[in-house]
Amino acid sequence: MSKFLLRWFVASVALYVAVRLVPGITYEGGWQTLAGMALIFGLVNAIVRPILALMSCPLIILTMGVFLLVLNGAMLLLASRLASILGVDFYVMGFGSAFLGALVVSVVSLLMNLFIGNDEEDKQRH
Repeated sequence: MSKFLLRWFVASVALYVAVRLVPGITYEGGWQTLAGMALIFGLVNAIVRPILALMSCPLIILTMGVFLLVLNGAMLLLASRLASILGVDFYVMGFGSAFLGALVVSVVSLLMNLFIGNDEEDKQRH
């Protein structure tokens, strides 16, 4: 359970950084809005992304993985649209903002996970 909460926190912080750095990504409200969006984004990435990645596998191979960046942007855009439907005030204005936002979220998440570390790796070392 704590691993889930940690991932949720990392996603919330990454979305906050994207809001601050990428024009066209905004939110209204406090940390609850970011936490709600992080949950929606995580669910979209867990459910929809694998299906789309499987369907676009030839394109991913053809572009040597670069198409995954486009797929990540599409997932952020889809998550923001679902958030609007569910009453979470998180907005992404167009695919360009979604693409850059997904890139920022990926980099920030990677850096935070490196900084925080992996519990499983720590358990294996001891």
